[in-house]
Amino acid sequence: MTPATAFVAERRSARAYWLKTLHQWHWISAALCLVGLLLFAVSGFTLNHAGEIESRPRIDNRKLQLAPPLRAELKGDDTKALPPAVREALAQQLGLALDGADAEWSADEIYLSLPRPGGDAWLRIDRSSGAVEYELTDRGWIAYLNDLHKGRHTGTAWRWFIDVFAAACLVFAGSGLVILKLHAANRPSTWPVVGLGLVVPLLLALLLIH
Repeated sequence: MTPATAFVAERRSARAYWLKTLHQWHWISAALCLVGLLLFAVSGFTLNHAGEIESRPRIDNRKLQLAPPLRAELKGDDTKALPPAVREALAQQLGLALDGADAEWSADEIYLSLPRPGGDAWLRIDRSSGAVEYELTDRGWIAYLNDLHKGRHTGTAWRWFIDVFAAACLVFAGSGLVILKLHAANRPSTWPVVGLGLVVPLLLALLLIH
């Protein structure tokens, strides 16, 4: 084998290795992104047509009375969190997880805002009588998907998921672009189609968005 032939064979071997590696990155990132892409595609459509999709909120209002020992817990100094005994009692009676929820204390009452994806909720406690009022508004699964799309009131774990999902999408798109480049010589329409994907949204943004 001549040096020139050996050089060509080495180049082909290196190209085959990197192409195989890129395909691995591409399909693994695609597998990681698949469900997330479906979720964000569907919720992107519902967000884009939010004004046309009717939503009928369901409101659940409940009232209860704290026992005298629990009312005594509300007489102390104002704090951001509810006393543990009161939190436990409300968790049992209302099914609420109030750990970490900040409370707004005033002279007469304690108020907690409890926003959630696809709805809203609040809790009010009368400090003197121990009367509790809780209201939950559920706007349905479409509103829930929309809030997941925006990361609205979804908590730390979901925000981490969005970050990891975004990174996987970048790997998916980047590896796909390099694979396109490697195959472009045999597919003349590659770059015109890629350019079309850039030019169309750019023209829409420049000409039709004011």
